[in-house]
Amino acid sequence: MERKPHILVFPYPIQGHINPILQFSKRLTSKGLRVTVITTTSISKSMQESSLNFVTISDGSKQGDKETMYEELERFKLFVSESLAELIERQKSSKHPPKLLVYDSAMPWALNVARQLGVDGAPFFTQSCAVNVIYHHAHHGVFLQRPSVSLPYMPSLGVNDVPSFLNDTGSSLPLKIALNQFSNIHEANWIFCNTFDKLEHEVVNWMASQWPVKTIGPTIPSIYLDKRLEDDKEYGLNLFKPNVDTCMKWLDTKEIGSVIYASFGSLTTLGEEHMEELALGLKNSSCSFLWVVRESEEKKLPDNFIEETTERGLFVTWCPQLDVLAHKAIGCFMTHCGWNSTLEALSLGVPMVAMPQWTDQPTNAKFIADVWKVGIRVKLNEKGIATREEIEMCIREVMEGERGKEMKKNSLRWKELAIEAVDKGGSSDKNIEVFVAKLAHS
Repeated sequence: MERKPHILVFPYPIQGHINPILQFSKRLTSKGLRVTVITTTSISKSMQESSLNFVTISDGSKQGDKETMYEELERFKLFVSESLAELIERQKSSKHPPKLLVYDSAMPWALNVARQLGVDGAPFFTQSCAVNVIYHHAHHGVFLQRPSVSLPYMPSLGVNDVPSFLNDTGSSLPLKIALNQFSNIHEANWIFCNTFDKLEHEVVNWMASQWPVKTIGPTIPSIYLDKRLEDDKEYGLNLFKPNVDTCMKWLDTKEIGSVIYASFGSLTTLGEEHMEELALGLKNSSCSFLWVVRESEEKKLPDNFIEETTERGLFVTWCPQLDVLAHKAIGCFMTHCGWNSTLEALSLGVPMVAMPQWTDQPTNAKFIADVWKVGIRVKLNEKGIATREEIEMCIREVMEGERGKEMKKNSLRWKELAIEAVDKGGSSDKNIEVFVAKLAHS
């Protein structure tokens, strides 16, 4: 019997980076690979039952540690590079020695660790190809702090359309991490990107002319796309406990396309004034709304706001986002434009009100509004705040306006193309098959 090729898969241990790489792993397993997912001690307890095989390595974290971001990253790299090397050594002498390590692009040093032990490595990019191209050019000294910039096959980007780290003064640590993704990209034989060909067609083609890029997305549970992977209904990781029954029962009572779903991800923190304007914009829109407000953010809501909007509003600390977006009651998604949320909305045909906050979100918002034409971007005032009037106007435009109908039509078209990409013979499906076949014969 022919042995299945074995690969190790190593996501960066935060929710938005783990979910896409877990889904990619499920696709690889369905094509006949043996996949071992590496988790670190700080998140291993959050993993749910899954068909995947998991192994835990130490990241040196201790409960109650109070570290700066710099200290945390230095400790992580120091401990993990050692424990990763030890794991690869052990795996090499097992019955199924690994051929390759797929690692999150935020950890470029993982390629060096693997290669020194005779195992190949391939980065997995959890951001859009457009953002990859921007960071690549910034890495090579094309600085983007100017009114607009032209890059290959992209719309003209204003200062508010590029990732926020590029506008930081001084050499910020997040910018350094973002640019370091490209420090050894030219050494990789495979580069995986969580997007699909038709979504970023020209940008993908340009990247593929530079490096061995393979699009393999959207990495969303199969039940919402091609339905070919049995029992693939969720990602398999929840660092936050979703209020499943509350959300779904409430949505079941609402009319088709009548609800705004508002969520700003697991990391975004809105200021008090921003929170108040958002609350009043939602209230004044006269639409029903489901709003994910983390416990730490609740105190920023206006006094008595929850009581005053109890007829139309549901507040939860976390929710099953895919189930919510797939529900017929949802009319639009008010989002921070994180790449996972953007791909989920595109894959489920939901128009967006884009309210980007930081990192790659401004670039995603630019594409949502001006390239894919599936949403509207909230304009900020001179203080950098989205006012209640602006928020209300954007919601009404998407939910009731003529442009809103066009956005809905475009959203449904992207949904079809997302399904086509991962379905049998689609671009992402073929890329995964080519990779698996080459690995089997290497």
